[in-house]
Amino acid sequence: MATVTVEINGRPYAVGCADGQEERVRILAKQFDNHVRDVAADVGQVGDIRLFLMAALVLADQLQEARMGEAPAAPAAAPSEAGVAEALNAVAARIEKIAAGI
Repeated sequence: MATVTVEINGRPYAVGCADGQEERVRILAKQFDNHVRDVAADVGQVGDIRLFLMAALVLADQLQEARMGEAPAAPAAAPSEAGVAEALNAVAARIEKIAAGI
Protein backbone atom coordinates (compact mmCIF):
# COMPACT_ATOMS: atom_id res chain seq x y z
CA MET A 1 0.00 0.00 0.00
CA ALA A 2 1.32 3.41 -1.00
CA THR A 3 0.92 6.72 0.80
CA VAL A 4 0.42 9.99 -1.06
CA THR A 5 0.49 13.45 0.49
CA VAL A 6 -2.10 15.74 -1.07
CA GLU A 7 -2.92 19.36 -0.33
CA ILE A 8 -6.51 20.40 0.25
CA ASN A 9 -7.31 24.02 1.07
CA GLY A 10 -3.64 24.67 1.78
CA ARG A 11 -3.18 21.80 4.23
CA PRO A 12 -1.30 18.54 3.62
CA TYR A 13 -3.07 15.20 4.12
CA ALA A 14 -1.51 11.73 3.89
CA VAL A 15 -3.75 9.34 1.98
CA GLY A 16 -3.28 5.60 1.58
CA CYS A 17 -3.92 4.03 -1.80
CA ALA A 18 -3.16 0.91 -3.80
CA ASP A 19 0.30 0.70 -5.31
CA GLY A 20 0.30 2.30 -8.74
CA GLN A 21 -2.69 4.56 -7.95
CA GLU A 22 -0.67 7.46 -6.57
CA GLU A 23 -1.07 9.74 -9.60
CA ARG A 24 -4.81 9.04 -9.78
CA VAL A 25 -5.17 10.01 -6.11
CA ARG A 26 -3.21 13.23 -6.76
CA ILE A 27 -5.49 14.10 -9.69
CA LEU A 28 -8.66 13.40 -7.69
CA ALA A 29 -7.33 15.38 -4.73
CA LYS A 30 -6.59 18.35 -7.01
CA GLN A 31 -10.14 18.22 -8.36
CA PHE A 32 -11.55 18.07 -4.82
CA ASP A 33 -9.25 20.92 -3.76
CA ASN A 34 -10.66 23.03 -6.61
CA HIS A 35 -14.21 22.38 -5.37
CA VAL A 36 -13.24 23.20 -1.77
CA ARG A 37 -11.59 26.44 -2.89
CA ASP A 38 -14.67 27.37 -4.95
CA VAL A 39 -16.90 26.83 -1.91
CA ALA A 40 -14.49 28.84 0.27
CA ALA A 41 -14.58 31.68 -2.25
CA ASP A 42 -18.38 31.68 -2.04
CA VAL A 43 -18.91 31.31 1.71
CA GLY A 44 -15.54 32.19 3.24
CA GLN A 45 -13.23 30.14 5.41
CA VAL A 46 -15.77 28.43 7.67
CA GLY A 47 -13.46 25.61 8.74
CA ASP A 48 -12.12 22.64 6.83
CA ILE A 49 -14.81 20.20 7.95
CA ARG A 50 -17.65 22.46 6.78
CA LEU A 51 -15.86 23.30 3.53
CA PHE A 52 -15.18 19.61 2.88
CA LEU A 53 -18.82 18.74 3.64
CA MET A 54 -20.17 21.46 1.38
CA ALA A 55 -17.78 20.49 -1.45
CA ALA A 56 -18.74 16.82 -1.00
CA LEU A 57 -22.42 17.75 -1.21
CA VAL A 58 -21.78 19.70 -4.43
CA LEU A 59 -19.97 16.69 -5.88
CA ALA A 60 -22.69 14.29 -4.74
CA ASP A 61 -25.32 16.53 -6.32
CA GLN A 62 -23.38 16.62 -9.59
CA LEU A 63 -23.00 12.84 -9.52
CA GLN A 64 -26.72 12.39 -8.91
CA GLU A 65 -27.54 14.72 -11.79
CA ALA A 66 -25.10 12.85 -14.05
CA ARG A 67 -26.69 9.54 -13.11
CA MET A 68 -30.08 10.96 -13.96
CA GLY A 69 -28.75 12.19 -17.32
CA GLU A 70 -29.00 15.85 -16.43
CA ALA A 71 -26.33 18.44 -17.04
CA PRO A 72 -25.17 20.10 -13.81
CA ALA A 73 -26.43 23.60 -13.33
CA ALA A 74 -23.93 26.35 -14.04
CA PRO A 75 -22.58 27.78 -10.80
CA ALA A 76 -23.90 31.19 -9.88
CA ALA A 77 -21.43 33.99 -9.29
CA ALA A 78 -20.79 34.57 -5.58
CA PRO A 79 -24.13 33.56 -4.05
CA SER A 80 -25.42 35.50 -1.10
CA GLU A 81 -25.50 33.94 2.35
CA ALA A 82 -29.24 33.40 1.93
CA GLY A 83 -28.60 31.75 -1.44
CA VAL A 84 -26.05 29.39 0.08
CA ALA A 85 -28.44 28.52 2.91
CA GLU A 86 -31.21 27.87 0.38
CA ALA A 87 -28.94 25.64 -1.71
CA LEU A 88 -27.83 23.68 1.35
CA ASN A 89 -31.45 23.25 2.44
CA ALA A 90 -32.32 21.92 -1.02
CA VAL A 91 -29.41 19.47 -0.92
CA ALA A 92 -30.35 18.44 2.63
CA ALA A 93 -33.93 17.80 1.49
CA ARG A 94 -32.64 15.61 -1.37
CA ILE A 95 -30.42 13.69 1.05
CA GLU A 96 -33.34 13.17 3.45
CA LYS A 97 -35.51 11.92 0.57
CA ILE A 98 -32.78 9.48 -0.48
CA ALA A 99 -32.18 8.34 3.11
CA ALA A 100 -35.90 7.76 3.62
CA GLY A 101 -35.88 5.34 0.70
CA ILE A 102 -33.06 3.23 2.17
